[in-house]
Amino acid sequence: MTLTTSIENFTIRNATKSDVPLVLSFIKELAAFEKLSHEVFATEEALVNSLFGKCAAAEIIIGDFDKQPVAFALFFPSYSTFLGKPGLYLEDLFVRPKMRGRGFGKVLISYLAHLAQARNCGRLEWSVLAWNEDAMRFYDSLGAKPIAGWVVNRVDGAALEQLAAFFETK
Repeated sequence: MTLTTSIENFTIRNATKSDVPLVLSFIKELAAFEKLSHEVFATEEALVNSLFGKCAAAEIIIGDFDKQPVAFALFFPSYSTFLGKPGLYLEDLFVRPKMRGRGFGKVLISYLAHLAQARNCGRLEWSVLAWNEDAMRFYDSLGAKPIAGWVVNRVDGAALEQLAAFFETK
């Protein structure tokens, strides 16, 4: 599927398995921007298995400008027990620095909002690094609001192993 958009020569398409090297390069570019390159352990093989294997964990859209990839978004289903409806969670949105300010990010997020409505989702949500004021201003301009009183929690690495070990199967 390739969609034309309101920006001339900008299209959105679903990523395919052959896009995995591109997706990994986007992930590495995003991590470098976020000063988190040391946390990238993804490989092409891992992405193929988790994104295009039997049980795909997420979906990816790619924004092409003049037939060149300039942006991507990775998202997956979430669920709200309070709404009793699914949602979409945007894990990553990245527009290459030289391409920013042209509206590509807005088009990608508006497409995800459209997709969320088409899938009867109650919301589209994401997290943003607290230091990324440009992103926060951009999201605010879209009508997004931070959720007061909520803190993101994560268990990974050794802590994940330790917590999982607490559950003993007999």
